[in-house]
Amino acid sequence: MIYNPVARPYITVTNIVWSFDSNTQQIKVLLIKRENQPFQSFWALPETLLRDDESAHAASLRLVKERIGLDLPEIHAEQLATFTAPERNPDLRALSLSYMVFLPQNLPLTPGPGAVDAAWFSLNQISKHQFNFQNGNLKFKTLEDNEYLNDSNPNIRLAFDHNWILTVACHRIANKLDYQPTILLILGSSFTLKLARHIFELFGQYEPDNSNFYQNHKKILEPVGLVESQGPGRPAKKYRLTSN
Repeated sequence: MIYNPVARPYITVTNIVWSFDSNTQQIKVLLIKRENQPFQSFWALPETLLRDDESAHAASLRLVKERIGLDLPEIHAEQLATFTAPERNPDLRALSLSYMVFLPQNLPLTPGPGAVDAAWFSLNQISKHQFNFQNGNLKFKTLEDNEYLNDSNPNIRLAFDHNWILTVACHRIANKLDYQPTILLILGSSFTLKLARHIFELFGQYEPDNSNFYQNHKKILEPVGLVESQGPGRPAKKYRLTSN
């Protein structure tokens, strides 16, 4: 009889933290530079170990509070997927429960425990199904498969399988734009149709004008008032997600 030992893995919660820089009009993702092995000095998504007394959803929000100082409501975190490849951590068996977290504001960063640096990386679409995340000369791209899992170059590969986690996250957001665009939470509690269209376009879905956009998405958008006017002309209307 062949004995197959039962896995008793560490369970980590990995956050893809999204925000929006209103000055540059760019979508951002938070990456940290790891202090310790494995993958010392590699950039990575922020992670935390799951505690005995908390759910994974609560752990994702705790991580944001510890690292960024924001106490977010539950709606700002959304489960993405579970990543279980045996080789994802070279030192030990570790599963990742991944969550997308949508910050309602873009904040300055300071490295937390286990990190020597933290930075916002800008989302750019490079093809219909591929994106990259850039900060200065550093650029990490999403994948068509797990092609970078064995690459040892920290200027190309993120730690663990985090390139792949970002790939799944981008595809999830792009595929849900028409019926559950929770990514719009990065615009705050309300937003204009122009800004919402801009977010859609950054994920590859172009909408030609506000009227068509609203007609196509009025089931998920609720008018909540007007932007404070700072000049001549009619002020723009503000909207929020109906699920918010």
